[in-house]
Amino acid sequence: MAYLTLRNINKIYPNGFHAVHDFNMEAEKGEFIVFVGPSGCGKSTTLRMIAGLEDISKGEFLIEGKLANTLSPREREVAMVFQSYALYPHMTVYDNLAFGLSLQGIDEDVIDERVQKTARILGLTDYLDRMPRALSGGQRQRVAVGRSIIRKVGIFLMDEPLSNLDAKQRVTMRSEITQIHRETGATTIYVTHDQTEAMTMADRIVVMKDGYVQQIGTPKEVYFNPANMFVAGFIGEPPMNFIRRTLRDGCIEIGTSRIDLRKKLGEQAAAYEGKEIVFGFRPEAVALGEGDYTLRGCVELTEMLGDSVNVYVDMAQEKAILKVMPHEMPQMDSEVVFSIPASSVYLFDGSTEMVL
Repeated sequence: MAYLTLRNINKIYPNGFHAVHDFNMEAEKGEFIVFVGPSGCGKSTTLRMIAGLEDISKGEFLIEGKLANTLSPREREVAMVFQSYALYPHMTVYDNLAFGLSLQGIDEDVIDERVQKTARILGLTDYLDRMPRALSGGQRQRVAVGRSIIRKVGIFLMDEPLSNLDAKQRVTMRSEITQIHRETGATTIYVTHDQTEAMTMADRIVVMKDGYVQQIGTPKEVYFNPANMFVAGFIGEPPMNFIRRTLRDGCIEIGTSRIDLRKKLGEQAAAYEGKEIVFGFRPEAVALGEGDYTLRGCVELTEMLGDSVNVYVDMAQEKAILKVMPHEMPQMDSEVVFSIPASSVYLFDGSTEMVL
């Protein structure tokens, strides 16, 4: 039996707006699941329904097999970390961490033991006497996380907790939250619009768009086996290149290149003859020089990133981004010849945008 079960969950607001459509997911105890998608896709709304902060319009939410739709947040035994730190500004770090336990009437010695242990885990021992205003953004976020884990609940819910931090702080906090998850063993559901956070932190990723689940899988699954064009384009940086073409005689033309897809399509080649398909490849999958599928273009722009270079290429009617090693960086306005291995090419139905 799954620890958490969401079965045909829907959220429909009084004005008729349908925010979440038939959300289905199971989470095992101790899993770290990340909801990812663009703003307005329904990920935070789903998290708030799990927390009990939003009513479920249709469907069932079960905790260890027991219906939890009408349970209060306290009865669900969840702890939530919000985008804003939501710390009490007039309390010290120690008192912020201890506040929830004090409300439960827990003995002061037990509270002190838990506060000290939580502070050690989060590296906050030297800051317990400070006020939140004296802390950096990353330190305040750690206090917010600490206030949740100190309660020893079974479910942690995190709603874009790192969005207020700078790039360096986000990298540090990602690893810290992952380590905290390992130490506590709690089931964690984490919401973000940042696909890098999803890929680096999750056991499984739930990709959402317009209130619908697009795909659920491990980071490796959603990256290498995307279900559709949206997932393929959302996961990965830079995003996957897409080129729409009509299949004629089993081939498509891109710039001056004629690409034979009969072997790649196999038995589907006949069914898609005369129809639009989408040829997709990731920037990092290319190699300079000729290969399985060879393309040519003119270099419009290069971006040196240190360990790699993004190369923007114009192929007459189409543009693409290539990711190459620094020593391979081509000259601006030069012609570049590159290839994609057959195994790294993705083909999508031009109308449904589902992977072939």
